[in-house]
Amino acid sequence: MKFFLWIGLPVIAAAGAMFGAFDLVPAWQAHGGGGTIGTFTAEREECGRRSCDFRGSWAATDGSERRDDVTLYDDPDALAIGQTVEAADTGARNGVFATAGGSTYLLVTAFVVGGLAALAGWLLVIRNAIRGRRSAAAVPA
Repeated sequence: MKFFLWIGLPVIAAAGAMFGAFDLVPAWQAHGGGGTIGTFTAEREECGRRSCDFRGSWAATDGSERRDDVTLYDDPDALAIGQTVEAADTGARNGVFATAGGSTYLLVTAFVVGGLAALAGWLLVIRNAIRGRRSAAAVPA
């Protein structure tokens, strides 16, 4: 249990911050319909243990911007390699968001909230440890 409190909580806090904080605003902007609209072309599909992601290129509708080797977030179920879908670039580090919508903004928000909760828990563990040492030092022998 002590291992989790001293090592696990800060690791969870760091992971939540690293995986969520950079993409929190872009995910919410996409959810709200923001960003630069363009076309994502699915060039390959990468699968992990639990899910698959389409990677490909994105080009702004007006031709002003292009991003290569990006992930499509909130991809539609019927997407296949070689197909295109309308997507918005809101500044996410690794990808663009399908304009049809999805729940990526909720997942990213959950990572950030979980990371903040772990950080708060870790700070309480540190505070209690310091108070415990002070109390032990104050007790006369």
